[in-house]
Amino acid sequence: MTRILVVGAGATGGYFGGRLVEAGRDVTFLVRPARYDLLSHRGLLITEAGHTRTVDAPLITADEVKPVYDAVVLAVKAGALEAAVSDIEGIVGPETPVIPFLNGMAHMDLLNARFGRESVLGGAVRVIAKIDRNGDVIQLAPGASMVIGEQPAAGGTSPGTDRLRRLAATFDGAGFEFSTSDDIEGVMWQKWVFISTVNAITCLLRATIGEVVAVPGGARLATDVLAEAAAIAAAAGHPVPDAVLDATRATITQEGSAFVPSMYRDLSEGLPVEVEHVLGDLVDRAVRLGVPTPLLGVATTNLRIYQNRL
Repeated sequence: MTRILVVGAGATGGYFGGRLVEAGRDVTFLVRPARYDLLSHRGLLITEAGHTRTVDAPLITADEVKPVYDAVVLAVKAGALEAAVSDIEGIVGPETPVIPFLNGMAHMDLLNARFGRESVLGGAVRVIAKIDRNGDVIQLAPGASMVIGEQPAAGGTSPGTDRLRRLAATFDGAGFEFSTSDDIEGVMWQKWVFISTVNAITCLLRATIGEVVAVPGGARLATDVLAEAAAIAAAAGHPVPDAVLDATRATITQEGSAFVPSMYRDLSEGLPVEVEHVLGDLVDRAVRLGVPTPLLGVATTNLRIYQNRL
């Protein structure tokens, strides 16, 4: 059986890792001491559709990491990335790949530089969840998905590999939608366009999507933000398919929508936000590519000011 080390037991790592445990997969969670103390006493509690269940899985801290795993799932926020990389540095390699599920693309540059491109897969997940005040995972809306794939080799996309097929056998059938992709960078850019758009809109205006759409000019501003993000992706060589853009446009212009992304929830609670990883890096790339981003730039500056005040 494939042995998986999940780094982080927050909303993302806790949800997907917990699902894997419930499906009988061999999963160990690498967590910080405070999280270890909580989970070792209470277990990992996951609330889904109003029902709470406890997931029991092996827990370790950084001083216990050993090269006994077949893959490492990296599910931490950007602010914890450097520490997580240091924790797993001795166990990642071609035979023990790392699969990151962070937002944006900056983490791929760091991981490729640290471990080598051949040791790093691409990945994207979708789940609307949070950690509540008790440290429990709360899924806020139904549905969850995961996509993984090999990074493209020089000159084109990579075909499926034996290790990808082995990992697919582990992740598939674990209670969430799963697939592999021959264009994982394109998938990651599609997600980046979506999250940068919804984060910029809601965080800049301090409002839900429905509240933005309800005022004159709100829907136009939202679609203009999307156009900027999509233009960056296209200039970077990863144009977002029309069907995906249409779906995103429908989401950000939906009347009465209560939707807000996790960055907005963090902002509303006075917590740190991933402004540099999600928006700052995107705007920096836009500058290098010569793509104008007046709205994304304002949103980024706004959140940088907020972050500096913490």
